[in-house]
Amino acid sequence: MQGGGSTDMTLAFELSALKRLADPESVFADARTWSEYVGVVSDKPTYVVTNFTRKNRIRQDFFSGPRGKAESLENVKRQFDTDRHVLIAPPGEDEDVAAEVGWEFVPIEQAAEAAEWELGDPEATRKAREGDDDRDDWP
Repeated sequence: MQGGGSTDMTLAFELSALKRLADPESVFADARTWSEYVGVVSDKPTYVVTNFTRKNRIRQDFFSGPRGKAESLENVKRQFDTDRHVLIAPPGEDEDVAAEVGWEFVPIEQAAEAAEWELGDPEATRKAREGDDDRDDWP
């Protein structure tokens, strides 16, 4: 995804796509270098998105909140007036939703390959970076 097209872009990750990336924090940092706004959409409860983004130190410009993805994407598009609006999600999951509300859809595998992001387990990456904080003597 680097090196081509407009940087005047709003980029949304579907939560399940973020969970397929080995290092979501680094992916967000990278995406910020070529996107104007970066955030998360999901139909999961707000606390699920918040927990994941906090654990992975993701600072998002927007998140979907307690509404459906289509409504969230429409609201984001109204609030963030950029040349492009791109949704990254697992293949087949949200392609129709993106098209319905005028967003481009990019499957997570394609985005990861283009941007050189590593697919993997973010929990394992986070633990490796911070050290395993699990303690046997902890109550």
